[in-house]
Amino acid sequence: MNTTLAWLPADEFTRILNGIPDRHDRSKAFADAARINTLYSIMRAGSGHLGSSFSAADTVAWLLLEEMRSPFEPDGDVYFSSKGHDAPGLYAALIALGALPEDKLHQLRRLGGLPGHPDVSLPHMHANTGSLGMGISKAKGMILADRLIGADRRVYVLTGDGELQEGQNWEALAGAVHRDMGELTVIVDHNKIQSDTWVADVSDLGDLQAKFAAFGWAVLRCDGNSAKDLDATLRLREKECAGRPAVVIADTVKGAGCTTFAATSMPEGEWRYRFHSGAPAVEDYLAAHRELVASVDGLLGRHGLAPLAPTTAEAVLPAKATGPKLPEVYGRALVERARTDERIVALDADLVLDTGLIPFSEALPDRFFECGIAEQDMVSMAGGLASRGLLPFAHSFSCFLHARPNEQMYNNASERRKVVYVGSLAGLIPAAPGHSHQAVRDISALGAIPGLVLLEPANSAETEAAVAFCAETDTSVYLRLVSTPVSEEAESLGAQPLATGRGRVVRQGGRTVAIGSGPIVLTQLLRAADLLAAEGVDLTVVALPWLNRVDTAWLSETAAEADELFVVENHYTHGGQADLIARSLLELGADHVPSFAGIGLTEVPLCGTEAEVLDAHGLSAHTLAHRIRAGLRPSRDS
Repeated sequence: MNTTLAWLPADEFTRILNGIPDRHDRSKAFADAARINTLYSIMRAGSGHLGSSFSAADTVAWLLLEEMRSPFEPDGDVYFSSKGHDAPGLYAALIALGALPEDKLHQLRRLGGLPGHPDVSLPHMHANTGSLGMGISKAKGMILADRLIGADRRVYVLTGDGELQEGQNWEALAGAVHRDMGELTVIVDHNKIQSDTWVADVSDLGDLQAKFAAFGWAVLRCDGNSAKDLDATLRLREKECAGRPAVVIADTVKGAGCTTFAATSMPEGEWRYRFHSGAPAVEDYLAAHRELVASVDGLLGRHGLAPLAPTTAEAVLPAKATGPKLPEVYGRALVERARTDERIVALDADLVLDTGLIPFSEALPDRFFECGIAEQDMVSMAGGLASRGLLPFAHSFSCFLHARPNEQMYNNASERRKVVYVGSLAGLIPAAPGHSHQAVRDISALGAIPGLVLLEPANSAETEAAVAFCAETDTSVYLRLVSTPVSEEAESLGAQPLATGRGRVVRQGGRTVAIGSGPIVLTQLLRAADLLAAEGVDLTVVALPWLNRVDTAWLSETAAEADELFVVENHYTHGGQADLIARSLLELGADHVPSFAGIGLTEVPLCGTEAEVLDAHGLSAHTLAHRIRAGLRPSRDS
């Protein structure tokens, strides 16, 4: 789809900075101008976190323009975001100040451009995000390092209010007071919405001021969307709270800056904030752009300056992929299963929309538990539910579910409690959010937990079969779900009855065999097979949905029919499915062992479009075809 998009070049920001003498007006104009460019970059990318970027824009502008000492020098003051969703807004501000190249504005979530979440590979980005709640601890480490090397820097950390549900934040507070970290200022972007809905409706934070004060922190509060209020509050922090770590609870509006995106404009009774992630509709973009331009023009006019002169160009907006999404298929199947199995309960970690649980929450509200951004708490709660004979299904993104509560999952296993863990957004794709959201080490992290079976379905039919397996098996299960739409090739494969450790041939070919699981890998392998066929290589493609189990009899039969065996996985090469199969092959002690190669990720995953990133990591159809062709035995006529 083509549409006209507009952005502000660097000289427009120079006019604002040089032409508006009033500091508060200048900061407000800069923030709204940065919002214009944030909106542009998210529209061009087709995704990004708009609401969080807009709520934090005034705070970011004031800190960078007026508060921080030499923020772009090696020993200057430090600002970074712990919540991370506001990265597009921070990028826009840094570009406006010349701290990042201007052409990067057009490369949000593109290979070699600006990652979807903060990444230290970029200048002036001081910390990556991962699971939320790490920022205060990282800031403490920076301050300790500064003290050791004799540097004098102040450190400002932005957290989200939903982020404060993560326990690491509270672990960090006492140590900062104990070490008299007056260098540290935490700013809570208190926009009162986490991901898609209200913090108070998920896991209410209660009296934040009293909680921070109880740890000994200096606590201040202000309107975080007002430059004047931020100024007064930070002056108070400087004068009256020196020598102590301080928190500024900045009351903001998610989507602040224009009524189109402001959470205060949500219709009465609406539970979901529509602009947390993703690009807005064209009509919403146009309305917001007009409103933001009018706001900046008003401030420019007040100081006798000409209106903004945006640059415009026709842009091709990213097309939305079609096809079924496995979390949605899973969610419907779980509801149907739960109607007849009263043991089933569902737990969610603030991702009800993305994990397919809205139907469950509506159909069976008494058996649905929203745990908020607290994965460790959720998994241990699941263990408690299982102790009374219930069957808990615990949900989050795979990147968060396998990592932060890993110890809790192991503890559940040690108690022999059956829990089903459901990880959406699994694997390399979508790559636009960046490596913090790409779960490519979950198989290695979970594969050794006793009594835990790892299962990745390839399509809708296999997902429905997987739900039945999860309910009926005696073991715990980690159900790994790719979230992007399933291709026609993968969907057409249907399903066969699931037998633990056994795969099935989905494309019969010759004695060159490739094993894979899930819709991403199988789609690319089927396409690679077509490319290889044109070169005279007849590839057999095998789907093996079991990631940490393999049936030795089945493997023996499969290996006997292969001269070359490749295992392709949507995961790091270490500790994944290929390692399991290679070891099992050696332990078979068969007379005939095919040549073997595992293909997967070897580096931290890149951010970009699906095609860019699959190609860069050697997992696209044409790169797989090349790898397989190069791995054939030279002595054999393919």
